[in-house]
Amino acid sequence: MRPEWGDTERDPYGVALLKLAFAKAGVCHNLIYSEQRMKQVRAVYELGRDSGKLDIMITMTSPEREAALLGVPVPLTKGLLGWRIALVRKERLHQFAEVRAADQLKKFVAGQGHDWPDTAILRANGLPVEVSSTYEGMFKMLEAGRIDYFPRAIQQVFAEHDEHPALAVEPHIVLRYPADAYFFVNRRNKRLAEEVRRGLESAMADGSFDQLFYSYFAAQIAAAGLDGRRIIELPNPARSPSLPVDRSKLWFSLSELRRPAFIEAASGRTRPPVTADPCKAAALPATQTARRPPD
Repeated sequence: MRPEWGDTERDPYGVALLKLAFAKAGVCHNLIYSEQRMKQVRAVYELGRDSGKLDIMITMTSPEREAALLGVPVPLTKGLLGWRIALVRKERLHQFAEVRAADQLKKFVAGQGHDWPDTAILRANGLPVEVSSTYEGMFKMLEAGRIDYFPRAIQQVFAEHDEHPALAVEPHIVLRYPADAYFFVNRRNKRLAEEVRRGLESAMADGSFDQLFYSYFAAQIAAAGLDGRRIIELPNPARSPSLPVDRSKLWFSLSELRRPAFIEAASGRTRPPVTADPCKAAALPATQTARRPPD
């Protein structure tokens, strides 16, 4: 799906991860962005009806999306989408300083996208939410005082603050709920789903998944100062049954902050993994790809 925003100097994380999965699975596919940018609900609709406008997308999983599409049950950001830090107006920072439990957040109004699963999660925990139909609209709602805070994933919040410097990153708390994004395909495209699953599992087994994840997100995670924040756990009553919560290695935890690989990546000393391109290998003449090494 064509991204609404992204780092122009490198692939968006999801695209880089998909390329890694294909390389690890040894399959060759051409990756092309959709012609149109789409809201999540529109993209799910187009993919579900196999309109030809979309073959694969990344979105947070939910029972409704898994009923409409075929998901690959691997949490793509190790659950980081469920670690939420709030953007707030600077003059309201002091009001969040004493928050220690979810009940204390009930006096504040959060902002979320109208078609985001996060909206249902927050409301299920009794937290008031106002929704917007556009991404930029939520920042305008916050700046205008129509909402009190905008919970953002750790890997999103600092870049968004740079774009909206009149706002502040709330420094005391982090919300955490079990949720993450999957790769989704049309329900009939089982071959593609299996290729992606096989590639992701291989990347997790050899460490290249974590290497890529850290190269994109370790700096933001370190900047969040998670070990000094109060963690407010929010149950996700509508979480998908497929969510592999029992596979602890698939989920980010605070213990990773002490891993040498994380520390190196957070300091900028780690590069994304380099893998062979299956498409380049496929383009070689058969005599070259099949050539045996000398005895």
